[in-house]
Amino acid sequence: MTQTPPDRLSNDPRSPHYDEATLARGIGIRFNGEERTNVEEYCVSEGWIRVAVGRALDRRGNPMTMKVNGRVEPWFRDAE
Repeated sequence: MTQTPPDRLSNDPRSPHYDEATLARGIGIRFNGEERTNVEEYCVSEGWIRVAVGRALDRRGNPMTMKVNGRVEPWFRDAE
């Protein structure tokens, strides 16, 4: 595997950007200089993350998410 995380990654198995092998390695996200642990999906090239909003669920039972724009820096936790 490469040492650079993918440009876009999601932890939702229904997403086309889901990659179980990459998620098993462990991904850390630094957003605008602050480490975030509640990121559902991210995109480095477009500069956004998607985070869960409280404990609210949509009509299909999935967590409600909000898209936040800023500087995204992913890294592999196993490289630490």
